[in-house]
Amino acid sequence: MLLREILPLPNGIMMNYQITLPSDYQEGEQLPLIVFLHGAGERGDNFDRLCNTAVPKLFAKDPDYKGLRVITLCPQCPLEHSWMPFILLVTDLIRATIKRFHVDEDRVSLTGLSMGGFGSWELSCHAPQLFSAIAPLCGGGLSWRCERIKHLPIRVYHGDADEAVPLEYSLLMTNRLKELGANVEMNILPGVPHNCWNYAYEQTDLLPWLAAQKRHK
Repeated sequence: MLLREILPLPNGIMMNYQITLPSDYQEGEQLPLIVFLHGAGERGDNFDRLCNTAVPKLFAKDPDYKGLRVITLCPQCPLEHSWMPFILLVTDLIRATIKRFHVDEDRVSLTGLSMGGFGSWELSCHAPQLFSAIAPLCGGGLSWRCERIKHLPIRVYHGDADEAVPLEYSLLMTNRLKELGANVEMNILPGVPHNCWNYAYEQTDLLPWLAAQKRHK
């Protein structure tokens, strides 16, 4: 099942968001939630643009992608903005989605690519207690905040031929997390440019892995 809705924001801005439910979804059952933050190219107010790539594209075409029984939440960042001004609003949207669909609160994971990779690092550091695992792709963040997410299982993907976001940005985060003893896996993809997400989401077990993680209490 595919739901496309609009969230009014301050100053007259609107934020689209897409939710997918498994084809045999039963109201009230507790399923995992995967939250996805897109890159700069998918910004705007057009759902078709949101579904150009990665998680929203894959689950819009097949709500049971890879045989997963999960709910996905994919907000769309307004044009000419980054995710940073909307971190609080996206957090509220996640909590509202958890309540609305009776999501298993111990299985709420977060992933994102490029601009959404940066957003995933930032959002998880803002609300670390909300997530069971994170997977930022070809992004970066503030390594001094890694203390807040050292308890999370984390997978990171980045191509070593990325000319848009340097590999060093991901290494800065993962190296700090390793120093803190975190459960972090750094996947460096040889010869892969910026679009490492095609490999990560479609050719690895990343999405099943995210769905399977449980929050540490």
